[in-house]
Amino acid sequence: MIIFGTKGYLYQLAILTFMCGSCGNPAAHTLKKRVTKFTLFFVPLFPFSTKYMTQCTFCGAEQRITKEQAEQLQAQGANGPGGQAYGQGQPQQQQPYQS
Repeated sequence: MIIFGTKGYLYQLAILTFMCGSCGNPAAHTLKKRVTKFTLFFVPLFPFSTKYMTQCTFCGAEQRITKEQAEQLQAQGANGPGGQAYGQGQPQQQQPYQS
C-alpha cells in the first residue's frame, strides 16, 4: 500500500502599496507565493506547482502574476521609497509587554 498526495504551502513575500485594479483604491497588497508539493507517506518530496499572486487588503481581490513580475515587485518594494519587503531590512526592537 502506497500513500501519496499533495500539500500546499503559502509564503508571504512582501507587502506593497499600489493602485488596485479591481476597486481602484491605493491600498496595501500582499505578494504571495503558493507552492504545491508531491508527498509520499506524508513526506513532501518535490514541488510540482508554483504560483504567484497579489491580494488587495482593501477589497480582497486576488490577481495571479508571473514569477518575473513577482521578482520585480519584490525588488521594487525593497528598494522603492518608503517600502521594504516583508521580513527584510533591519530587525525592529520589540518592547516588553507592560500592563
